[in-house]
Amino acid sequence: MSVDLTTTYLGMKLAHPIVPSASPITGKLDVLKRLRDAGAPAIVLPSLFEEQITHEEEEMQRLAEFKAESSGEATFGYFPEMQDYNTGPGSYLKLIEDAKAALDIPIIASLNGSSVSGWLQYAKRIQEAGADALELNVYYVPADPNETGAAVEDRYLSLVRACRESIAIPMAVKIGPYFSSVVNMASKIVAAGANGLVLFNRFLMPDIDLERLEVAPALKLSDPSELRLPLRWIALMRGKVPASLALSSGVHSSMDAVKAVLTGADVAMTTSALLRHGPEYLTTILEGFRAWLEENEYLSVEQATGSLSEEAAPNPEAFSRANYMKALVSYTGTPV
Repeated sequence: MSVDLTTTYLGMKLAHPIVPSASPITGKLDVLKRLRDAGAPAIVLPSLFEEQITHEEEEMQRLAEFKAESSGEATFGYFPEMQDYNTGPGSYLKLIEDAKAALDIPIIASLNGSSVSGWLQYAKRIQEAGADALELNVYYVPADPNETGAAVEDRYLSLVRACRESIAIPMAVKIGPYFSSVVNMASKIVAAGANGLVLFNRFLMPDIDLERLEVAPALKLSDPSELRLPLRWIALMRGKVPASLALSSGVHSSMDAVKAVLTGADVAMTTSALLRHGPEYLTTILEGFRAWLEENEYLSVEQATGSLSEEAAPNPEAFSRANYMKALVSYTGTPV
């Protein structure tokens, strides 16, 4: 039996649901080609960060001011305003152009930021460079005791609206799980202009260097246990939020991808597994994914998608408080 693996994400028909997500591994054209050859149906490029854009603009502004002041003939207004310069990371836009020229699969660009400001103009430049879609990665850690939850939500929604106003290509929004009402917030983001949601952003936690007595950045790749959080929320959103759903974090194997689809994800995004095992590991995940569907007599990914979501599951309370109680009561463990 041949199973139809196609899926639809952000309005794009993909050959299958297993997509390499934004990471250093997707930042080089030769690696993008290897991912394509391994079967990637689409690729999310690394994020272009708000800080990268604003830093380069500040450096260009400083250079312009220095040259204007150092020229005996220069007068105020000699140099054009900053918006007349193409001062952003040109290499990122070039990567999009090169990827579109070399690959025959959708290329999804990624913008990472947290404020509504000039860096959002690069959403339009990304579209002009040929990206098929944009993933807006909102990475914001609210630490001001005077900032309310409603204000944090407004920040997200303002970003989404501003980005949507500047582009026509499909847009997904990558968010974290730390909202008081995740499904409600997801619905608001879609209403503000998002075509899809990526669940979830991994908020990297700093460590403490005890020898230097300072805070140190620390990057830890995900592990399969992190799959459970997005699994639960995608299962709860399926059928309630009218948008494409991408599961991100914890997809390390074909069985992880199967779980993502069964709970309702249109695509299962993976990064850490590819960083550990190389781009070709995507083929291994895909082959196992296909084999499981065939063994369990699914005719298509469409048939499988969401079959174990809260909406479709024969035991919907498994995603609610009832399951929490059962899990605790039924645990025996090792006697102490």
